[in-house]
Amino acid sequence: MISRLMATATTLALATGFSAGVAQADYTLHVLHINDLHSRIESINKYDSTCSGEDETEGKCFGGVARVYTKINELRDELKAAGENVIVLDAGDQFQGSLMYTTYKGAAEAEFMEAIGFDVMAVGNHEFDDGPEKLAEFVDMVSFPVISGNLDLSASDLLKDKVGNHVVLEVGGEKIGIISALATDTVDTSSPGDTVVFQDEIDSLSADVAALTAEGVDKIIALNHVGLRKDLEIAAAVSGLDAVVGGHSHTYLSASNPKRAGAYPTYASQEDGTLVPVVQAYAYSKYVGHLELTFDDDGNLKYAGGDTIVLDSSVEPNAEILARVAELAGPIEELKATVIGETSATIEGSRDVCRQMECAMGNLVADAMLDRVADQGVTVAIQNGGGLRATIDAGEMTMGEVLTVLPFQNTLATFETTGANLVAALENGVSRLEDGAGRFPQVAGITYTFSASAEPGSRVSDVMVSDGAGGFGPIDLEATYLAVTNNYMRNGGDGYRMFRDAPNAYDFGPGLEQVVADYVAAAGTYMPYTDGRITRVD
Repeated sequence: MISRLMATATTLALATGFSAGVAQADYTLHVLHINDLHSRIESINKYDSTCSGEDETEGKCFGGVARVYTKINELRDELKAAGENVIVLDAGDQFQGSLMYTTYKGAAEAEFMEAIGFDVMAVGNHEFDDGPEKLAEFVDMVSFPVISGNLDLSASDLLKDKVGNHVVLEVGGEKIGIISALATDTVDTSSPGDTVVFQDEIDSLSADVAALTAEGVDKIIALNHVGLRKDLEIAAAVSGLDAVVGGHSHTYLSASNPKRAGAYPTYASQEDGTLVPVVQAYAYSKYVGHLELTFDDDGNLKYAGGDTIVLDSSVEPNAEILARVAELAGPIEELKATVIGETSATIEGSRDVCRQMECAMGNLVADAMLDRVADQGVTVAIQNGGGLRATIDAGEMTMGEVLTVLPFQNTLATFETTGANLVAALENGVSRLEDGAGRFPQVAGITYTFSASAEPGSRVSDVMVSDGAGGFGPIDLEATYLAVTNNYMRNGGDGYRMFRDAPNAYDFGPGLEQVVADYVAAAGTYMPYTDGRITRVD
């Protein structure tokens, strides 16, 4: 579909003058944007985890807020000096993903966003990871508006006067409407609580466009946290929408890099032939997106272009920001630097793999969980792929690396469940492959096959479970099994509602990161592997 839309976009551009030629009455807006920073306050390596000082010296690091600061301010200053109009947007998920968030719970993210100078931020699902309370505290720390238009916050005393529906920016004498939507499955992927009510994304955004249009706003951008697939649906369905700046799916769009996941921008076509550009800039502070939009005198979009810009070693980190990052990192450096063991090879933990199929990091974590409680008679372990946040490279493994992989402070949770519930759990886990959802089940003590092309709910087959003595046999739907997962999943997170009321549940085991660290330490040298416990049929 994307390639077809792009072909249509190119043809229409040539036929209608949807090009870079700018008439005197035209208005051009430059949108600088990031998404899904996930607390990568410090620079990252090629695996998206915290970069070492040695690699930084050798020029192997990317991103970090000091580079984000440099690039955004460099671009903004250059554009404004040339008389251009500029806004800076964040499409959500500043929270969660490193020890900076674990330690400072959003305060560090707020401080650096203020320093960089964002104009608007969308609420991401991970902004709810510590409940509405931490989001409310974060909003109080920043001067820019934080918005999410499809949230009914009327029952939330904490958020109803803090998180806005939409915002209108005055830029170069023109009104720019910024609307927003958050993925409705945030009730499964985070902890928004009962007072935050989610509304349909398309219905909500359509209503916001209508309201802004009635106020005379004719340039409207959706700043969403719903993922590229949903953004394309939204762009095709919401009349009056000029562009979508998105996040959530961590999609790398590029105008030039052949390794891209799609073009920058990618276009959606509305029923009347209107083309709406959609952009996203991967994640983890590695890129800054630069979208250029040109409107005619009637407010119609006539050109969209730009690209994502990689923040590699050629981008000099701002010295003042870098010093502040080091100051904040000081109290946690000793913990991060603790060597727990080593790995003989890279442990693959990327979301592109661990949310689609068996991965080495999933095996490590699930094996460690099962090993920890096997003496209690537990025979099955399930870990959501979305709970695995980084890859670990070969060599010494530090506690900091483990905490980057497992930043959520989840605890081990044991419970009883039926074979039927386990099959239902696996079906839930593979039900949203197309969206790259984090519910994908990495397992130990259980094997299964799934068909990616089958209808959700009927994808799983050939489920085998451990007998606790090294053998496997077909699952018995009526039998009761002892299982282990993390407390987030055991309480219904990522759609695992079948575990919520499980009998004999105990959610207060040791921290998952400590379980994995102890498992690696006991091995001395860990050897990553996959063994076919999950079979994918496309």
